[in-house]
Amino acid sequence: MALLQIKDLSVTFDSQDGPVHAVNNLSLSIDKGQTLGIVGESGSGKSQTAFSIMGLLAGNGRTSGSIKFDGQEILGASPKVLNSLRAKRIAMIFQDPMTSLNPYMKIADQMAEVLTLHQGMSKRDAVAECVRMLDAVKIPAAKERIRLYPHEFSGGMRQRVMIAMSLLCRPDLLIADEPTTALDVTVQAQIMDLLNDLQREFGMATVLITHDLGVVAGFCEKVLVMYGGRVMESAPTDPLFAQPTHPYTRGLLGAVPRVDDEDASMTAIPGNPPNMASPPSGCPFRPRCNYAGEDCYVMPPLADFAPGRARACHRPVEKVIA
Repeated sequence: MALLQIKDLSVTFDSQDGPVHAVNNLSLSIDKGQTLGIVGESGSGKSQTAFSIMGLLAGNGRTSGSIKFDGQEILGASPKVLNSLRAKRIAMIFQDPMTSLNPYMKIADQMAEVLTLHQGMSKRDAVAECVRMLDAVKIPAAKERIRLYPHEFSGGMRQRVMIAMSLLCRPDLLIADEPTTALDVTVQAQIMDLLNDLQREFGMATVLITHDLGVVAGFCEKVLVMYGGRVMESAPTDPLFAQPTHPYTRGLLGAVPRVDDEDASMTAIPGNPPNMASPPSGCPFRPRCNYAGEDCYVMPPLADFAPGRARACHRPVEKVIA
């Protein structure tokens, strides 16, 4: 049985301009210990999928479908049920380390609160465990620095604190929402290496939400490509990079600089992402797709075309590399 099973998830927000369809009929699954990357441009529905899993959607958000965690339905579950799962079994690293920590509380108080609330530990024992976790994420002089405020840490150190906080209860599932967005390239590499080591050490399943395909290539076993709130293509990582079959996936990879070919040129995807308050009919990528035809005015189903691979496109699949 999959650790996380999402089926036909839709997320809609009520706004002054009408309903905004952020996620549309999304399905995915992730097994224990597996790493899944969710990629796509801003506004594709990646973060709202994560917030739906955590039960943290904004007040004007509405959901339908099913989200099962370890066989238990959690979509629409009570706050009591969700609070028993958050941090203890499902943890999340939020997108911006600069604003995710409370600037008025010392790191020790913020981290220890997780253990006193979810594990019933005493404050002294909780702080001692927090120091051990800060050591695990390679924060120097953790015993002294845990008494500092967030503004006394660099961006990379704050992200390490967020990672340590999310792992305090040894969760079964970690959701990392663009954990390296606000960091420079060198620190990004350090953070991803750290997450890779911790994922192997704790054996947790990980969902990595990002727009950085290079990060996905080095970290994830499986990839979900989203656009306009829908899954365009899903596949194991190596086959997806070796032979992308959806025009959007090819566009994303074509926009990535190649270090192995100095003469290779990057190709931008024309146009802009859709306005989800008034999305285009049929395939959301249709207005930007070079292969769009009359049949694309009807949304293609997400259909399997090879073992472990699926895509939503009317264009015939070329011969798949074995």
